[in-house]
Amino acid sequence: MEDDANFPSGPWTGFYNYTGPEDRHRMDLQLTFARGGIAGEGGDDVGPFLIRGRYDAATRECHWTKTYIGGHDVFYRGFRDTLGIWGTWEIRAWNKGGFHIWPCSQGDGSKAEKKAEADPPAEAIGSDVTEADRPAVPVASDGGVRAPWCSVISNQ
Repeated sequence: MEDDANFPSGPWTGFYNYTGPEDRHRMDLQLTFARGGIAGEGGDDVGPFLIRGRYDAATRECHWTKTYIGGHDVFYRGFRDTLGIWGTWEIRAWNKGGFHIWPCSQGDGSKAEKKAEADPPAEAIGSDVTEADRPAVPVASDGGVRAPWCSVISNQ
């Protein structure tokens, strides 16, 4: 399996939103990046889903369709920077919003939060993130944050 350093296969986590940073919805994904293709699965507050799409390692652009099991499709388009993939999602012409996901190996995204406050990407909608806006996540017995596919993520 091919694995570009900017697109590591494995567990990813993050959020999507509808109207801005106060409206965040956590999502957890298990992604495989290989030969320009993205495949995976995940879950969020809507339900379980499958991912199929493409990425370009040279331009760091990517797009995919998130298909809820037995439900609707959501189209995602984003750009990979050092803090993850930022971009927008849309459901036909009905609805749209922003998102940010990152590999679980990068931690809890707090560095991304500081970057978002200082320099939000032009394409991301509502990417301005603060500690108070972080999505609720389960806390492990050792005080770390535990996501379904991620190991314990530090709260720091």
